[in-house]
Formats: sequence, C-alpha cells, structure tokens
Amino acid sequence: MRPDDWQFTEDVDGFFARAGDFLRSRPGPHVMQLTWAERVRTRGADAFGAEAPIFGVLERAGEVHATFYRLPPRGFGLSPLTPEQADSLAARLAALGHSLPYVSADHNSATAFAEAWQRHTGATPKLRDTQLRLYRLGTLTPPEPMPAGRGRVLGEQDLEQVMFWCGEFARAVGEDVSIDADTWADTRFADKRYTLWETPDGTPVSIAGMNPLIGGQIQVDIVYTPADLRGRGYAGAVTAEVSRAALAAGASDVVLFADLSNPTSNALYQRLGYRTLTDWAVYDFARATPGMTAASARAQARG
Repeated sequence: MRPDDWQFTEDVDGFFARAGDFLRSRPGPHVMQLTWAERVRTRGADAFGAEAPIFGVLERAGEVHATFYRLPPRGFGLSPLTPEQADSLAARLAALGHSLPYVSADHNSATAFAEAWQRHTGATPKLRDTQLRLYRLGTLTPPEPMPAGRGRVLGEQDLEQVMFWCGEFARAVGEDVSIDADTWADTRFADKRYTLWETPDGTPVSIAGMNPLIGGQIQVDIVYTPADLRGRGYAGAVTAEVSRAALAAGASDVVLFADLSNPTSNALYQRLGYRTLTDWAVYDFARATPGMTAASARAQARG
C-alpha cells in the first residue's frame, strides 16, 4: 500500500460523494466522521476556524477502504484502519509536513496510528486518561418503574435553559468551552435536540440530547444529571425518552459514548439495551525535540 493512495480534499460535498456509501455501510464506527462532515456541510467550511477542514479517502481500484477528517488546529479522527493503512497515512501526512496535536478513533486504529506517527515523526504519543466506550442500542428496555415525572422536549423558546444545562454538563466533564448567546451557534451543542426530565411539580432534574439523523443513525449526546440528584432514576428515564425519540425519527442505529471510568453510567446504558460496539481512544502527541531525528526520538522513548 502506497502513501499516495490517500487522497485529500477540502470539499466536503466531494468527500461525501466519494466516501458516503462507505461511511453509511458501518455508521456506528464512523459516527464521528459522519457527524463532523455533516456539521461542516451545514455550517460552512469557515465555521470551525481560519484553516479549511481536511478530509481524506483511501481508495484503490475505485473502492474506498478508509477515511479521515481534520478540523485544524484540532487533531483528527479516523475510520477503522489496519496497521498497514495507519502507517501509509502517517507517512503521507509526515511527508506533507502536517503537525497533529492528537488522534481520535476506535482503540485499535488510534493505537496503530499513534505508533506509526511516532515512527515517522518522532512525536511521542500519550494515551488520554479518559477512556470511552461506544454503545449501539439493541432492544430498548425502559426502566421499570419510571421515576415520577415526564420528559419534555425543549424548543427554541427554551434556549436559555438549554444553554444553562449544556454549560453545567461541559463544566462537569471538563470541556473548555464558552456557552452563551454569542457563542452558542458555534458550539457542538447547537445542532442537538434536547429533552428534560421534570418532576411532577415541573422541576427539571436531568437532560439528554441527540444529534440529527445522519446516515440512518442518531447519536445520543449529552446525558447529564446534577450530582445531588443522581441515583433516583432520572438519567435512565431521560435517556430512554431520547432513545425512543431517535427510533421514532427513523434511526436504524442509535449510539452513544460512555466514560469507562464511570461504572454506574455504563451499567445504566446496558440495562436500557445498549450493547458494546467498540472502545475509543485519544492519543495526544508531544512534539519531538527540535533537531532530533525520528530514530533518536524512538530510542529516547524506550528509555
């Protein structure tokens, strides 16, 4: 496999034209590819920074085998790759002088690329502490009994409430993002539909969101309950409501990510009918010391 089998483009419509069928053939593992390419398509190429987004396709004999996306200056995301595919991509990117802060993909692909990137550039990969698991919904099994209250879908008139809850979620998970009326449209939270779980007296206690239908799939994101209200079944109730809404919207696949360090949420999603699809990993890359060759960087990394 040659590095120049990878073709790059800034044209998201062209990317979808070439790789759309491939991405939709396995929407779960390609969830981030589909989500971010669609955001670029709907919001415009200049919505995510001064540099144009980059999309890549590995195509041989007219057949797509793998893809990637990047929204500079962020890192980039991969479809599932073999070690050989990861090495050829790393070689091509390194030859073109790309600098990558991180890579995000299923665990095996991210690891294969991180090792290849170190070989070709000397950059040291560091696995992030937060480990994620991607789940796909099988048969939805709502909690029994449900907690008292009801789910309420939030609309445009509820924007202030939506921003408040998304801000609380972002702070809870350590996302460095500003959420207010001026910045809202540029955040990853703006294109979701949200449902609140409210107690019988109308008090909001938990929220869940879902992304638009893309490639026959909907991602549930976010799910949040304030710490002092947990353990009462609210998260299960609102997640079940949103999962049901996703199916009613025509999704053939419903997926969500869970932090593996939180056994409570992982157990909850499994009780609701979600099944493991793959584990996810992010590697950050530390730049090699100026003047250091890739070989000497590898030797130093081995201690």
